[in-house]
Amino acid sequence: MDRIATKARLKKNKKPIIVLMTRWHAIYRCKSRLSEDIGALHAAKIQEKLTNHTIKVARKIQKEGLADVKVAIDGIGIQAAKKWAHRNKIQKIETQGAGNLGTKMKRQFLKTHSEKTISHKKIRNPILLIGTDLPSISHFDLIEAIQLLTHKEMVLGPSTDGGYWLIGLSNKLLSPQCTWPFSGISWGTNKVLQETIRSASLNQIDYQLLQTKNDLDNVSDLSPWLDQKSFQLSALSYQL
Repeated sequence: MDRIATKARLKKNKKPIIVLMTRWHAIYRCKSRLSEDIGALHAAKIQEKLTNHTIKVARKIQKEGLADVKVAIDGIGIQAAKKWAHRNKIQKIETQGAGNLGTKMKRQFLKTHSEKTISHKKIRNPILLIGTDLPSISHFDLIEAIQLLTHKEMVLGPSTDGGYWLIGLSNKLLSPQCTWPFSGISWGTNKVLQETIRSASLNQIDYQLLQTKNDLDNVSDLSPWLDQKSFQLSALSYQL
């Protein structure tokens, strides 16, 4: 993949911001469905591994100068979040706030765009939101999404549960901020992606789908990373 060409294109179209949306990795604060199967402690450890893995992938993108990165976290107060971020060398962090998933995502698009507008004199930057439930998320996945946003209005990373693991909006859709991706969606169901695509088509949005991936939510999702012989449901046997 031609990194020089990508950087040149990004300078022309403005560097994107990647927002990592995650939950605090404490027992009973994350992975509720997985907790029912393997216990809250093991589920929390897996959440921590997933979060750290996603941050590592995003940091590489930032180090290459292809995007800026921030973390939006849920299940923890802002002061504790800042301490955690400082220990882990995360420069930008904030809490997600109240509401359903659509409300939280809309808030991140609005706040992130507003921050860049104030600090960079109305420069419009593409914004990508990604979840932290994917052991398989890679450097290539984010590079592909960034490249697509240089000529597409929206990118979506479908997940096998009917939702999506990534949504990216171009600068064209961010000024003024569009509201259609977050309205009339049945959040928490297997129709999220389908309804988002339908809404995009109705609004004549030029979008592109990325590779379909599997979020790690249930015990069955763990099978590729478990010892198949003993099938021990332990966080110690889980490998990214």
